[in-house]
Amino acid sequence: MAAAIGACLNHISRESADIKRLSQFYQQTFGFEEIESPKLEFKVIWLRLPPSLYLHLIERDPQNKLPEGPWSATSAVAEPKNLPRGHHICFSVSNFDYFVQTLKEKGIAAHEKSQPNGRKQVFFFDPDGNGLEVTNGEAPKQ
Repeated sequence: MAAAIGACLNHISRESADIKRLSQFYQQTFGFEEIESPKLEFKVIWLRLPPSLYLHLIERDPQNKLPEGPWSATSAVAEPKNLPRGHHICFSVSNFDYFVQTLKEKGIAAHEKSQPNGRKQVFFFDPDGNGLEVTNGEAPKQ
């Protein structure tokens, strides 16, 4: 039996040196909306993608020695073609081809793939180098 009962995803956090830039990216690319954020000792922006996906953008601690993203990591993750086996968050969209065209128009480097079952995928990075995947169709059913 699992230790956690009724577990579900609460939120995803991304630390960034420029949370405003990252917030704009997620709002313009995926349609996240800014929601009320708590007043903390560091800057934060809370975003929500209706109905229930929350993204917490947290101002980077300059004392923190963790890599900010793949750009500062020691592995060869900086190429979108390496993301299918790397850390990434996946979103499903119903307008896949238009979405990919929009990435191209914005000059965002992307790697497209198709699965044998016809599922289309595109892999790319947000402005801080966090891996993202977008796939066609609706989100998987539970």
